[in-house]
Amino acid sequence: MRNNCLLSRSMAVLCLLFASFGLAGTAAAQDASAPEPTLEQRVADLEAYINNVAPGGMVTVQAADGSVQEVERASKVALPGPGHNGWIMTSALLVLFMTLPGLALFYGGLVRTKNVLSVLAQCIGIAGMVTIMWWAFGYSFVFGRSFEGSFIGPFLGGTEYLFLRGVDSLPNGDYAAWVSHNVWAMYQLMFAIITPALIVGAIAERMKYSAVMLFIAIWMLVVYFPLAHMTWGATGYMNGVWNAAAGIKSIDFAGGTVVHMSSGWSALLLCMMLGKRRGLGKQVIAPHSLVLCMVGTGMLWVGWYGFNAGSAVAADGIASTAFMTTTLCAAVGGFTWGMLEWWLKRHPSVLGMCSGVVAGLVVITPACGFVSAGAAVGMGVLAGAIPFFACSKLKARLGYDDALDTFGVHGVGGTMGALLTGIFASMAVNPNLAGNLEGLVGRMLWLEQLKSMVLTMVLSLVATFAIAKFVKAMVGLRVSSDVENQGLDVQEHGEQGYMYSESASS
Repeated sequence: MRNNCLLSRSMAVLCLLFASFGLAGTAAAQDASAPEPTLEQRVADLEAYINNVAPGGMVTVQAADGSVQEVERASKVALPGPGHNGWIMTSALLVLFMTLPGLALFYGGLVRTKNVLSVLAQCIGIAGMVTIMWWAFGYSFVFGRSFEGSFIGPFLGGTEYLFLRGVDSLPNGDYAAWVSHNVWAMYQLMFAIITPALIVGAIAERMKYSAVMLFIAIWMLVVYFPLAHMTWGATGYMNGVWNAAAGIKSIDFAGGTVVHMSSGWSALLLCMMLGKRRGLGKQVIAPHSLVLCMVGTGMLWVGWYGFNAGSAVAADGIASTAFMTTTLCAAVGGFTWGMLEWWLKRHPSVLGMCSGVVAGLVVITPACGFVSAGAAVGMGVLAGAIPFFACSKLKARLGYDDALDTFGVHGVGGTMGALLTGIFASMAVNPNLAGNLEGLVGRMLWLEQLKSMVLTMVLSLVATFAIAKFVKAMVGLRVSSDVENQGLDVQEHGEQGYMYSESASS
């Protein structure tokens, strides 16, 4: 009687949810030898959707000759899961929102009036160029696998998805059971857009637009695509969670090494090769609008939920953990930075608190889906403190002109976050760590993190040096003295960010 009752309830729930969520779409082609799925198996598919695991599975059948064999059982689910798909589409929008307008306004407010449009132009130009590269070959190089088995396989994906060929609305089982392949590709595109845009902050107000675009195009090919594949690709050299054959068994939930370390360390070397802004140290070079900076910070914080929680590739429990830890670390980072300024300088500045929030977001990025709330708070304190001293003391001591503190926040914060991820990651928080990393989590995972950090730094620095030398020889790196004095907006783009009437100016 109890079993009949449970069966009836299962049928009711199944019918209701399939009708509500549209999971009973067109049936996929099935093996002729596989039996029609039973009600129990169809309920299992529904449970797979809720638990974010692959549908279907193996079933034992008896052939006509009496032999018994294992075959892939039939499944009535042939479409991506609407809830998970919807969340990743929303997350993709949020990550794009981080660059345009979030990062553009954050950086734009920190430069002088005469250079605000140059920052906006670099951000939107990068967005367009990287999208074309992603469509043509970037996505395939990162998330393909046709190079598997060759010496290049651990470092680049393949060519099967060139020009997004075959990237349709059905899921790619290598990365997500319930998210459309084209949605996954567009979500990852947004990461590819924001990463090089971060470099803009270090070289602001003095680098040619042509040089920026040429440098970024080559940098994406040499640095970003290989790093993204190594860390997140199914056959990646540093994909410790999902690739049992990974050479370095490190973890990076949403881009500590791929996004923040790569851009941060490249930005440091590039700004040193470019030289300081003219007049730095001799005249006041202050942000023209901290209001825009604050607005941009808020947009970055909001968009970062798509960056971090979206990296769960589902609206599941791990996404909710990432959502929580992201909030905690960002808030604590901003508060800590402000309190340090209050204590040391007697004034908690808006710029400082904005920088602390972004530093908190950076530090938690590689760890957000792997650590507890308590760990996130501790990481937030360090995020507010260590980058604070990097920006206020280290930069002055070493004398480099990282104009908008890309290295101090993203380079230092990303490096620290990657290491802390190896220390605080917990299988109790994320059971996926128990697969290939059970012997490392809580023990020596930090050492694997250190290896991935070194590889990321070496690749970023060596490539940046070589690319910058090439770009300098081709088009030159820096604008002339006259252009820099007059401002890049008018000289490089023929426009002004702000137009003042004569009556208003008088």
